[in-house]
Amino acid sequence: MASSDRAVSALVAVLPAATAVRIRRGSSLPYDATVTVAGTEMRVRWLPVGWPRQVKEALRQHPTPRVLAAPLMSPGARKAAGEAGVGWVDESGAAEISLPHLVISKTGNPASPPDAKVGWRAGTLAVCEALLGGCATPTVASVVQATELSPSTVAAALKFLEHDGHLASDAARGRESARRITDRDALIDAYAAAASRLRTPMSLRVGVLWRDPLAGAADLGRQLSAAGMPWAATSALAAAVLAPIQTEVAPLEIYVVAKAPSDLRRAANVARLTEMDGGRLLLRPFPTPAGPALTTDLAAGLRSVLWPRAYADLRTTGVRGEDAAEHLREEITRER
Repeated sequence: MASSDRAVSALVAVLPAATAVRIRRGSSLPYDATVTVAGTEMRVRWLPVGWPRQVKEALRQHPTPRVLAAPLMSPGARKAAGEAGVGWVDESGAAEISLPHLVISKTGNPASPPDAKVGWRAGTLAVCEALLGGCATPTVASVVQATELSPSTVAAALKFLEHDGHLASDAARGRESARRITDRDALIDAYAAAASRLRTPMSLRVGVLWRDPLAGAADLGRQLSAAGMPWAATSALAAAVLAPIQTEVAPLEIYVVAKAPSDLRRAANVARLTEMDGGRLLLRPFPTPAGPALTTDLAAGLRSVLWPRAYADLRTTGVRGEDAAEHLREEITRER
């Protein structure tokens, strides 16, 4: 379905029954549609994901839309649209639109991701993390070396990413046949959206009294390492070193190798941490089978996930997390 068609479908889905709607095509922008609702004409613009950065980009482009539509509008995107005085709607059925004769406010049902694709699996996420995090070329051999995944898993992920338009080659065979990333920003967006959809709810919240979270996390890591338990900081802890920002983001998160809640409790016991509602620290299982392979040592003894995973995880922690995530992305992009 074309992006403008998805925008119209999302809008029509939240309108009251029997509302008069007229749709006019022919816009110079393929992701726009002009829709007349209850006598009011408006331009509806589609966003490929629904994040604050895309809201700002969409509103800088003329003509200015009156309503923004997306697969799922993040809290930060909703806030940005509201501050700009623009309505929004997403495919979960949530919407905030104010027209002269019609006001729509719906919470929607985000439990069922509307655009999840079969090829987005944990192995695909690991391959993306390797490609975005520094793997030189998108070949099976180089990605296997970076992720320690099986060649078949890597080959399937690369094939999916190529079919989805994120990878391409300039020739069928020969020196020019190696794959390359077609649009780095688009791949980051697609990866982070899929990482959010596939994020497991399994976690263990524990209490910590860390005055210095980085030092506390490093000390925790040393205890886990001494017990032979791989670990890595993510989200705000990783970003505090990768791209510091004067914003507190909660909770603090650390990945450990775990297949069941009992494994998370074992890690907590090793570090002498107590499970606690409202605790500042979350222990989570590594999100992909590549696990500890896709980590790096940062300053102050902190082991961290690669920046794409820290970015994706930050995006799930509310508006402040989204702001910190965009700061991290801008800093990494600037360095490159």
